[in-house]
Amino acid sequence: MKKRRTATLSAMAEPIQTLKEIDEEIARLQERAASIVNAEKAGVIARIQEAIGYYGLTAADLGLAPAAKSAKTGKKPGKAVKAAKPAGTPLPAAASASASADVAAKQPRAGAGKVKYKDDAGNTWSGFGPKPRWLAEAIAAGKTLEDMAA
Repeated sequence: MKKRRTATLSAMAEPIQTLKEIDEEIARLQERAASIVNAEKAGVIARIQEAIGYYGLTAADLGLAPAAKSAKTGKKPGKAVKAAKPAGTPLPAAASASASADVAAKQPRAGAGKVKYKDDAGNTWSGFGPKPRWLAEAIAAGKTLEDMAA
C-alpha cells in the first residue's frame, strides 16, 4: 500500500493580506511613483528647453499657443496635425497618406453650405449635388437660375 503524503497547508501558504493592507501598499506605491516623477521632471524640462533653444521652436510650433484664424478658411492653421514632429523628420508613406486623407475628410469644400439659390417658399440650394426638385420645377415653369440667385 502506498503512503499518503499530507502537507500542512498553513506552513506553506503565504500570509493572506487584507484589503486594507493592499490599499495601504497601493497608496505607498503611488506616493513613490509621484516622487520619481517629480525627481525626473527637472531633467526632462532641461532637455526640452535645450531642444527649444537649439531648434528655435515657439509655443505656436508646439501647438501650445492659440494661433490666429486663417482668413480664407476660418479655421486655425495646423489644427489637423496630430503630433508635433521635429522639422525634417519624414513621415512613413502609410502615415502621410493617412494624414492627408484625414485632412481632406475634415475640411469642407469651398463654398459648400453657402446659399446660392433660393425661392419664395424658403427652399435653398448651395449649388452642390443634384438640382433639387423645387429648383427643377421652377426652371420648368419659366424661371432662370439668375432669378433664383440668393
